[in-house]
Amino acid sequence: MNDTFEPENHKYPASLFFEDLRVGETYYIPSRTLSDANFAAFQLASADNHPIHYDIEYCKNRGYPNLLAHGFQVLIQTAAGAGNFAHLISDSLVAFVEQSSKFIAPVFSGDTVYPELEISELLAQNTTGIVTVNSRVHNQRKELVLEGVQKYVVRKRSSIGK
Repeated sequence: MNDTFEPENHKYPASLFFEDLRVGETYYIPSRTLSDANFAAFQLASADNHPIHYDIEYCKNRGYPNLLAHGFQVLIQTAAGAGNFAHLISDSLVAFVEQSSKFIAPVFSGDTVYPELEISELLAQNTTGIVTVNSRVHNQRKELVLEGVQKYVVRKRSSIGK
């Protein structure tokens, strides 16, 4: 029997701090196929009841092959916690402070999306830094469907204990 059990050992690998991050580092978020169940869950959470997102006949009558994903339904696929980026900075993360995005192409029920985050800028401050990441989502046809920017405030390692 192992008597050295420590709950603190049950966390993601050691946290990265601002000084550990590099422009160009890319964090891939696992792909997922957006099903009708995802659409129903998003409708419940968002209270958006427009038929373009939930009525297949409405969509077909307008020339769409399937239910059309709400832009925010695509955007949430870039949530840093859906991949490993948020876990890697978990002990140094101060705040998620900004997000913007452009919806480039439609996403339909049955599409598979491939989100990713890439560090594009590191702006050092006194005890923290601003980490800017470009967010992108492609579909199974390798088409870019969303691009955006997210900003995080991350502690510097040198600020620990201050």
